[in-house]
Amino acid sequence: MKSFLDNYDKNRVSMPIVPLRGLSIFPNMIIHFDVGRLKSIKAIELASMSESNILLVTQKDATVENPSLDDFYHWGTVASIKQMMRLPNGGLRILIEGLYRGHIESFIEDREYFEGEVDEYRYGEYVDEINDELKALVRLVKSKTEEYVSLHPKLSDNAIMTLYEMEDPGRLSDAVSSLLLLDEEEYQDIIKELDIKKRLEYMLGLINRELDMLKIEEKISVRVRNQMNKFQKDYFLREQIKAIKKELGEEGDSESELMELGERIDEKDLPNEVREKALKELSRLSQNPYGPGESGVIRNYLDWILELPWNESSDSDISLSETADILDKDHYGLEDIKERIVEYLAVKKLNPESKGNILLLVGPPGVGKTSIAKSIAHSLNREFVRMSLGGMRDEAEIRGHRRTYIGAMPGRIIAGIKKAGVNNPVFLLDEIDKLASDFRGDPASALLEVLDPEQNKDFTDHYLDLPFDLSQVLFITTANSLNIPDALLDRMEIIRISGYTDIEKENIANRYLVSKQIKNAGLKASQIKFTPAAIRHIIEYYTRESGVRELERMLAKIIRKAAVKFAKGELDLSNKISIGIKEVEEYLGARIYSRDILDKKDRVGVVNGLAWTSVGGVTLQVEAIVTDGKGRLTLTGKLGEVMKESAVAAIGYLRKNAKSLGIDPEFYYNKDIHIHVPEGAVPKDGPSAGVTMATAVYSALSGKMVDRKVAMTGEITLTGRVLPIGGVKEKLLAAKRMGVTTVILPEENKKDLDKIGEIIDELNIILVKDIGEVLKNAIK
Repeated sequence: MKSFLDNYDKNRVSMPIVPLRGLSIFPNMIIHFDVGRLKSIKAIELASMSESNILLVTQKDATVENPSLDDFYHWGTVASIKQMMRLPNGGLRILIEGLYRGHIESFIEDREYFEGEVDEYRYGEYVDEINDELKALVRLVKSKTEEYVSLHPKLSDNAIMTLYEMEDPGRLSDAVSSLLLLDEEEYQDIIKELDIKKRLEYMLGLINRELDMLKIEEKISVRVRNQMNKFQKDYFLREQIKAIKKELGEEGDSESELMELGERIDEKDLPNEVREKALKELSRLSQNPYGPGESGVIRNYLDWILELPWNESSDSDISLSETADILDKDHYGLEDIKERIVEYLAVKKLNPESKGNILLLVGPPGVGKTSIAKSIAHSLNREFVRMSLGGMRDEAEIRGHRRTYIGAMPGRIIAGIKKAGVNNPVFLLDEIDKLASDFRGDPASALLEVLDPEQNKDFTDHYLDLPFDLSQVLFITTANSLNIPDALLDRMEIIRISGYTDIEKENIANRYLVSKQIKNAGLKASQIKFTPAAIRHIIEYYTRESGVRELERMLAKIIRKAAVKFAKGELDLSNKISIGIKEVEEYLGARIYSRDILDKKDRVGVVNGLAWTSVGGVTLQVEAIVTDGKGRLTLTGKLGEVMKESAVAAIGYLRKNAKSLGIDPEFYYNKDIHIHVPEGAVPKDGPSAGVTMATAVYSALSGKMVDRKVAMTGEITLTGRVLPIGGVKEKLLAAKRMGVTTVILPEENKKDLDKIGEIIDELNIILVKDIGEVLKNAIK
């Protein structure tokens, strides 16, 4: 007779052990978390170096900082380490995959980390007979889990789609367990239960308990919502009565209106200064309640005072792990901004009265600056307000108009706070680098007080003429470039968001964009599937961007065309469309971009340069020709002053070192030099094209060809030194898109390469100190 143990392949092996606090890992789970304790770090480093697995066990008491052998359970999950990254604080951030169950049989003493002899229970597939009782149990678990997912506000419907495709009872039990909120003892009961039938029965009880709790929460929510609807209905009816009385010439009793305003002032939680101002205005209104103009102004003013959240805040328990999970779920990559938000939360948790910095997210369009701000609000459980600053010219839009003006209103900052309904929302100031100014004032100057943590606790709007505390607001600003006044820039913490690599774009498309566009088209994830090759084909031949907006548009176009086939009845709704390279070219047409845009052959005086713009990195070719003349230098291509000076510096270096470089020392007297940068209608400026222009002129003077597969960037000095430049990642991405194989960078930019992974592996990066090394590697 078969035993339930026949479902497992038991094997004993020694391995490092890592105790976890507040985290439960099941087989087949892929998750990342941070490790800070010394013993755990050493255990993980050893496992990573030896390419061995680790046993993840749960700590009995999460408050114990240095656990002993008796402080954690002996059943856990054997896991493999997929990725490991060292954090600035000395800790580790690891990505692991749960493999199978494990039990500690004995410990190995005298180690700097926990290690033991572990029995691995490797689960392959369910070998027992799946009888009707087990089938019914599996079906019941799936049904209850679907109900649980539908009621749970933080679980996606995609989770249940995955579960329904599972037929194996063992894998199903682990997948469902990962969705439940379990305490340590419940986790142990599940992880150590090897009898899959008993495990499913136990989990069914847990699911029913969670369903009961969710239904109670839903009842409370509906009750509160109905109560709010009643209040809104009463207010609407009262307004209708007022309108009817006005039409009949029987406008309501002014005394009752004044009494209502007085009651609202008494009930509202207002600062003393604001309360005194409101009562003073109410007194003025009572003295002349039917003044044709002034009474309307006073009523509007009192309404603004009473509707602003002077002391109302969002109540939220700060959970660092939950915040990190939400940010990771909503966005791929962007580790710097995620880490900064967790730091902000940590400080806020330890010191609730602390004043947070103003964050400035700088990066090209389409990399997720605005959407990460929404995710931050979601992760902090705060209201979100977005205010676009693009093209704003009037200071009054920030500070409001004084009440002496007809139609005066508060500025958009106060209006945004009113809309949020709390005094501590996440407030996004979008496109801050697009601010303008004219005779109506400078909005950037008005923002100085708003974005200064030392001043904004007493921000005074011209309309209210009362101080409003903005110190609890988390301001986040976005920009494509740092074209921002220095005084304003000084008040913000700059976080750069670089363009995405092709691999990152592929991950973003698979994790977020495809499912989003399928949902927008009214289809199901089971009806359309993109092959990995199709996604890469779209990225490579139909987009040329730093972000993913164009990629999302292309995916949406393909999905819409597939939706047409379903809508017309050409395909049954139960059918599934697989999108490969052939379908991509059928739906999107001929390729828009060529993979290799290099010249077909090496040429004299033509050099590939790299530049950074507000929309990411771009490539540009610098051309130079030499003709007989009198030493005149001509620069064309709509070049800025800094770029022109770089050309002059490059010529100066070549004159000084003509003999050692093997060119005619008299070229400056009998030759004219013309440097041109194509796309002459586009303004270009900056010092980073210095080495490119020097190489182009040298090639033209010497008659030697330049390797077309080499691109370069760097500032040149009169002595030939190559100075560092910015935007390294964006420039390398542009070089990769162009198809070059070698990139020449200043040696001082070596530090920037540590943050760039797979791009470096695909390019030959040459670091140089002077122009001589540049010529050595670029000239044939």
